[in-house]
Amino acid sequence: MHEHTPRLDWARHAPEVYKAMVRLDAAARQGLDPVTYQLVLIRASQLNHCAFCLDIHSKDALAAGESAERIIQLSAWEESQHFYTEREVAALALTEAVTVLTEGFVPDDVYERAAQVYDERELSQLIAAITTINAWNRFGVSTRKVAGHYKAGDFK
Repeated sequence: MHEHTPRLDWARHAPEVYKAMVRLDAAARQGLDPVTYQLVLIRASQLNHCAFCLDIHSKDALAAGESAERIIQLSAWEESQHFYTEREVAALALTEAVTVLTEGFVPDDVYERAAQVYDERELSQLIAAITTINAWNRFGVSTRKVAGHYKAGDFK
């Protein structure tokens, strides 16, 4: 099979928006555990079917020492919670709740679980990171960014 053609180079045509997204991304990750941060990026990208972002964040996570096993298990994390810490599980549940809003608000039990293991500053940063990756995913899927060409660390 051949790879698809991207629809639009949105970063080139809207450079100020792209620069703002890069700044937002940098601000959102401040103070978050880098391992949890990568797991959140990968899980949101799975939910949003963003192959481009999955390519980036899986490769970066592997290069940073994350195990392939934990990355593979992310798509079924609810059945494989033993692979993750309590904080990671709470972050993954919150990621799903913020990413998939078809049922309405983020459920109170999901929010409370996260609030029990993250202080208010950390929780604010986590929500910002989840929101930011969802925005990146939407740029990726709407413009059909092509996965497979990223090398770990290219965007650092």
